Amino acid sequence: MYKVMLVDDEKIIIDGISQMIDWSSLGTELIGTAPNGVEAYERIKELKPDIVVSDIRMPGMDGLELVAAVHQADPDIRFVLLSGFGEFDYASRAMQYGVKHYLLKPTNENKIAEALSEIVSELDSDKQRERFVSTIKQGLQKAIPHLKQQVLKEFVTNKTYGSRDWDYYRELFQFEFERPVRLLLFQLEGAVVEFEHLFAVNNIAEDLLDTTLLSTTIGDHVLVLVEDTLDLPELYRRIHEIRDTFQHYYKLDVTIALSEPDRITRARSLYQETLQSLNYRFYLGEGGLITRKDTGARGPEMIGNFNFEEEKLTMPVQSGHKEEAEQALANLMTGLKQAKLDIHVTKTYVIQQFVSLLRLGDPQQINRYYGRLSELVELNTLQAIQQLLEETVRELVQYHYDRNVVKHTSIVRKVIDIVDSQLGNSELSLNQVASEMLYMNADYLGKLFKKETGEKFSNYVVKARIKKATEFMAKDPDIKIFEMAEMLGFGDNPQYFSQVFKKQMGCTPSEYMKLPDNSGF
Repeated sequence: MYKVMLVDDEKIIIDGISQMIDWSSLGTELIGTAPNGVEAYERIKELKPDIVVSDIRMPGMDGLELVAAVHQADPDIRFVLLSGFGEFDYASRAMQYGVKHYLLKPTNENKIAEALSEIVSELDSDKQRERFVSTIKQGLQKAIPHLKQQVLKEFVTNKTYGSRDWDYYRELFQFEFERPVRLLLFQLEGAVVEFEHLFAVNNIAEDLLDTTLLSTTIGDHVLVLVEDTLDLPELYRRIHEIRDTFQHYYKLDVTIALSEPDRITRARSLYQETLQSLNYRFYLGEGGLITRKDTGARGPEMIGNFNFEEEKLTMPVQSGHKEEAEQALANLMTGLKQAKLDIHVTKTYVIQQFVSLLRLGDPQQINRYYGRLSELVELNTLQAIQQLLEETVRELVQYHYDRNVVKHTSIVRKVIDIVDSQLGNSELSLNQVASEMLYMNADYLGKLFKKETGEKFSNYVVKARIKKATEFMAKDPDIKIFEMAEMLGFGDNPQYFSQVFKKQMGCTPSEYMKLPDNSGF
């Protein structure tokens, strides 16, 4: 129901109109009357009617003055003016205040009802329009955050967007970006990304970063645009707080890339910068904050500067040398990290190295190893790849060490047998045994012999010859020194034999033979 007030200085008119109008049938109700303009104005302020039916000529404040005063206070109140004949010029001045209904006295209930019906219809239309506009505004208010998200997404990914587009959206959304801006790009780690996770990161970031201007999600990433008002230590602190808060509630890690500051119109370049920074999580590991400084400024001369030799790792693995293999792998990983090649190039090197290692494995385990190859291809960080390689290298080193123990013992046994049979050979040497008898590398054989016996090959030969000399003297106390020298590979140099004997035994062969107990070592 719309509220109606009657104003006239003639009581008979007020009573007549009050009684002859069926107010409810018109969708109205009569809420009060007033005998003049002054009293009417006060009651209008108190009762707030929707429609006022008023005479024009009244003492104190006439109808026209009442219309002017009410229009200034509440222009939505509608008026129906009643006037005697000849007052059209006077009444027409009221039209400037939106008064459309002017009725001549005497009038009847039909004309008043018709005027009220028209006003009620106008008021209904106004309410319907207000409801429609209000609904649109509410919908727009709900949609604006999504529209802003879409604007940011388009602005950083669409090459066709430029400064003119930004000016349009700045005016549309009343953006006021006076300072440089930064972009934060969040990537979740270690799980299938769900919308709830992205929503949570976005909300936590908006809560903890007071300078958030816009935010959106792009694929599996959350992108946040902030005004560059915080100093770097404080900005870093808040970014780490975002990560810690998200980890606390969702038990998932997140990697964050932070751009350098720049103009908002450079947002697309800043976005590309954060994407490139996130790529370096392959080298720097998951979790934490990555800036352009962390990626390292590389000149063209550094790209591709990496010397790759897979044998540096495969050789110590095949030899079963744990420490050497671990060091070779560490050197490989350090070289890849420092080179910071294209990620796909780095993975190519890693896969090539891994395949060369697999060829050294136990043939019965080859399927399991190639399963690891599939796992390696899917890994997203060099740190994770290194852990998989370390595990594989440890297994392969142990496999070859176990095989080589038996193999090495057999080889050393052969060397000892050769030495025992060749004590009289003055040309006996490690090189001769390795190259002419066992067909092996002399350096490798020397290291293997020392590892197994604890003695260098030359020292072992000397001790074996001196031990054999004591056995000769125990069997034949009259044996000649020059005879022993010749039989034990010293040729025709008995003096040298005596010097070596004294160094080993602490006395000359002649003195040794005079000892009461000369049973040997």
